[in-house]
Amino acid sequence: MLTVIKRNPIIFPLACVAVVAMMGVSEASYWKSVNTLTDLAEVSAARTNVQNLAQSMLDAETGQRGYLLTNRKEYLQPYHKALKTIAESFHFLDDYYRKDPSSTIIVNKLHTLVDAKLSELSETMRLYDEGKMEAATQLVMSDIGKEKMEAVRQLTAELVVRETRNVAAGRHDIYETLWLSRVGVTVLSALSLFALFMYLRQSSALEREREAQRRMVQIERDRLELEVTQRTAQLTELADHLQTAREDERHRLARNLHDELGALLTSAKLDAARIRSRLAGTAPEALERLAHLVDTLNSSIALGRRIIEDLRPSTLSNLGLVSTLEILARDFSTNSGLTVQCDLQPVKLQPDAELVVYRLVQESTTNIIKYAQAKNVWISLQPKDGWVEVTVRDDGVGFDASVQPRSAYGLVGMRYRVEAEGGKFSLTSAPGQGTQIRVSLPESAALPAA
Repeated sequence: MLTVIKRNPIIFPLACVAVVAMMGVSEASYWKSVNTLTDLAEVSAARTNVQNLAQSMLDAETGQRGYLLTNRKEYLQPYHKALKTIAESFHFLDDYYRKDPSSTIIVNKLHTLVDAKLSELSETMRLYDEGKMEAATQLVMSDIGKEKMEAVRQLTAELVVRETRNVAAGRHDIYETLWLSRVGVTVLSALSLFALFMYLRQSSALEREREAQRRMVQIERDRLELEVTQRTAQLTELADHLQTAREDERHRLARNLHDELGALLTSAKLDAARIRSRLAGTAPEALERLAHLVDTLNSSIALGRRIIEDLRPSTLSNLGLVSTLEILARDFSTNSGLTVQCDLQPVKLQPDAELVVYRLVQESTTNIIKYAQAKNVWISLQPKDGWVEVTVRDDGVGFDASVQPRSAYGLVGMRYRVEAEGGKFSLTSAPGQGTQIRVSLPESAALPAA
């Protein structure tokens, strides 16, 4: 919402103005209608009291005539009731027309005429009660009362007309208020719809922009993932190539050492043996020197063999993986003084995979000597559900596997060599709990030839 307001600052103020204006129009229309209806109620009450006044005058006159004709007191009840109604009507009209001078004049005239008429009616009944029938009849038959009643009817009719005009004006005010409220609500609704349209338009534009950004980010992410995948594949291929080149170089060097250096040392040993046979019994000191030379040549030949075995173990192709790992474990235990326990079973692996297993165990034992400070080492080679599982475990100091160690190139090399053969590499370690390297390689179709 804040983003929308910042991008289009007109929307929020426009919406606020529309809401406030709509509330203002609604409140103004409400209170104006309420006031108009209140005024109409008072107008209606005034017109009713005027009509009651006129009717009460007729009732009073009718009651007076009935009494005079029948001399029965019950005919005076409408008369007395009319007197009470006339008083109440005048009380309301005096208060109602107090602020209207022209209407006040009419009401005052009504007061005068009504009082005169009521006095006439009262005087007629007094004369009748005193037995002056002729005087009462003459007073009733005179036109004075008739003129007064006609004047009362005219004044009350004028007041009724005025109040009818007030009712019409009030109704007109209500209609006008409703019309203005209708127009105002329509206009404000249009403004609200416009504000909503602007908001939705801005929201749609923002959504399109965000969608475009998401697409760009997704494209960039896909590109980076593809590049990472390609680089990882290239690094894997490079590591495999380097390892292969390294093994090829070792193999070439081992072959040269075996063929050339071995031949030279063997030839030197044979020459020393011939010289020794010819000097037999003639020069004891020379024979002693010659014996020392033969011992040196034997040591050199043994050193060459060890170097050749380290570069390319001949036992791997001659005796198989299990025997080679047993020899490696025995030599490691002899050189390091650690206790090595082996659980090695025949497995089906290609020659390159066997070499990977050999190098893995060789690298692991080298790391154990350098860093583990262990006392016991366990080496396992087992077939398992179409896979060959190799495990090297120690009870050394261990390390935090979540922290990349500085000298982790050996482990990285192991991982790449295993993955290049289609296998899986895992390392488990914790401070004080030793280290375990577990490798799974797919089995080959048949055992390698011995």
